[in-house]
Amino acid sequence: MDHYDVKTALEELKEDAALPHPVRLRDMIMRTKLDADHALDLNREFQNYLSHFGETQKIALSILEKLAVGGAKSS
Repeated sequence: MDHYDVKTALEELKEDAALPHPVRLRDMIMRTKLDADHALDLNREFQNYLSHFGETQKIALSILEKLAVGGAKSS
């Protein structure tokens, strides 16, 4: 990906974010053997991740959509 190509970045965001999807992250947590304290701590962190994941995608989507309308500067 060209790191300065807004349309490509927008397409990639719509397809799959660079961050692990919360469902996959949850599955990774569930498949790891953890003691009760670590499991509780990870669950708290995961809840925080989950709450911010969707909001971050919405913010990035809004920014990229606005940039895509503007077009690129010519050098």
